[in-house]
Amino acid sequence: MSACVFCRIARGEVVADVVYTDDQILAFKDHAPKAPVHLLVIPRRHVANLAELTPADADLMAHIMLCIPEIAAQAGLNSGFRTITNTGSGGRQEVYHMHFHILGGGRLPAM
Repeated sequence: MSACVFCRIARGEVVADVVYTDDQILAFKDHAPKAPVHLLVIPRRHVANLAELTPADADLMAHIMLCIPEIAAQAGLNSGFRTITNTGSGGRQEVYHMHFHILGGGRLPAM
């Protein structure tokens, strides 16, 4: 997926304000934040969204879910945070590279 902006960020071709990185994922500040802290967590390899996952992705998903609280804590979100992922056009997904939003740093509106 050479044209995918998140793949390009993962390869270092597009600049992002990276706050966490390891061999499977990276997290960076959203360029249009919806909260005082708004981070995006993406897998390094292209996965379009949750609907595209297969059983082979179980380890990747476990890794992402276990890293999100660590990333949130490093961002100072010790009193809590919201995690969101959008899947498909009906879920209002805009970038078709699976990503998780971490939002916090203030009172968030009810869902």
